[in-house]
Amino acid sequence: MIGAGISGLAAAYEITKRFRESNRALALQVFEASDRTGGVIHTEQAGELTLELGPDSIVTDKPWAAELCREIGLGDDLIPTRQSGGGASIARGDTLLPVPDGLHLMAPSRLMPFATSGLLSVAGKLRVALEPFIPRAQGDRDESLADFVRRRLGKEALERIAQPMVGGIYTADPEKLSLRATMPRFIEMEQRQGSLIRAMVKARRAGTLSARGPRYDLFVSLKNGLGALPERLAELLPTGALQTGCAVRSVRREDPGWEIEVEDSSGPRRESFDGVIVSVPAFAAASMLAEQDASLARELEAIEYASSAIVNLAYRPDQITREISGFGFVVPAIEGRATLACTFMNRKWEGRAPEETVLLRAFVGGALAPQNVDLEDGALVDAVTRDLAELVGVRGEPLMSSVTRWRQSMPQYHVGHLPRVDRIEVAVSAWQGLELAGNAYRGTGIPDCVRSGRQAAENLFAQLPG
Repeated sequence: MIGAGISGLAAAYEITKRFRESNRALALQVFEASDRTGGVIHTEQAGELTLELGPDSIVTDKPWAAELCREIGLGDDLIPTRQSGGGASIARGDTLLPVPDGLHLMAPSRLMPFATSGLLSVAGKLRVALEPFIPRAQGDRDESLADFVRRRLGKEALERIAQPMVGGIYTADPEKLSLRATMPRFIEMEQRQGSLIRAMVKARRAGTLSARGPRYDLFVSLKNGLGALPERLAELLPTGALQTGCAVRSVRREDPGWEIEVEDSSGPRRESFDGVIVSVPAFAAASMLAEQDASLARELEAIEYASSAIVNLAYRPDQITREISGFGFVVPAIEGRATLACTFMNRKWEGRAPEETVLLRAFVGGALAPQNVDLEDGALVDAVTRDLAELVGVRGEPLMSSVTRWRQSMPQYHVGHLPRVDRIEVAVSAWQGLELAGNAYRGTGIPDCVRSGRQAAENLFAQLPG
């Protein structure tokens, strides 16, 4: 296994499980270049504060991660979002406006709350109201999110609603983001019903769509933070299997197996294995496989990545001079702020901070503002606190601040992504004993990564000698 992020750890767990259940001997090595496991999943304790330095939740309508938690003994540690803190807001100027009831990422399922919201101008609302009369697209071209939303809902809906709502998930440029690779259900709505609004209203009336918009009850975390998941997976590996601080330089086919060139503090060496799962970013996989398959490496290299930073800030309640409601907010790019989104952590999750502390977690950077990730820590904290002062009334210095940068960590599913992944999978299938896993291919969330890793292990297990 190359890479000990969540995909690689899930793969290592699955291959260990399959060998154990089949009473076969296993010689497993998991190589991780950094000094820790978990990839972008990283939880730290700062006194009584539980800081999520990466993602803070698992979505359960994709069941694979929650199922894995239960399988490895973390089921009792799964916690839901707080029932009293639901909802989100979108910034407009210095005001946070609640997401209207029934709004789902880009289009409403309830018309009155949307019509009375201040998110859009009168002209913008009228343009959205025309959506049921817009003809459905012809053909099967891969359309960007921006092109799709402008065509169906108008420019203002794109800039004020779709871009910040989707940007909070993918940190992406909507002009490049493939709708088919990320949110194909909206394409299906258009093709089946001829209108997003008609499809959403119909689904709400049928009880298959939440009347109040995003289903926050579908999100869970772990009592002591998401970092408990990779920690537990690492504990379940065979003794001595995990090697951190060990970088893989190349992966080459040497019949009947594979030769891996690795380097650690003692220098470079070569090791041989029957099979290999590569679960690192696509550009790193491209470098490892360049000598073995140049065409495959070019396809992998073509998957672009975005960088981001997470700023955790703690305050006393009396330092927040405006009422905080909901779980957090997102900020449209046209607002020109450093902050992309902010989560009110102790409103969203139980046990993240003591009652006398307000814990805020802000996101910075992404595909539309990569320069902000390179700001010095102090400048980055200052930029975020300026935004928070104007949006939630923060006053004074934070009790605690923490900056975490994730460079080149978020794959960008640009238009043409799915055909590229098809080509990558065809190329990999030509090599006996080689599998790829990770968030670069068919889903970026934690459940997608778990599924990718376990599927790669299943595929590899079927190819290994008995």
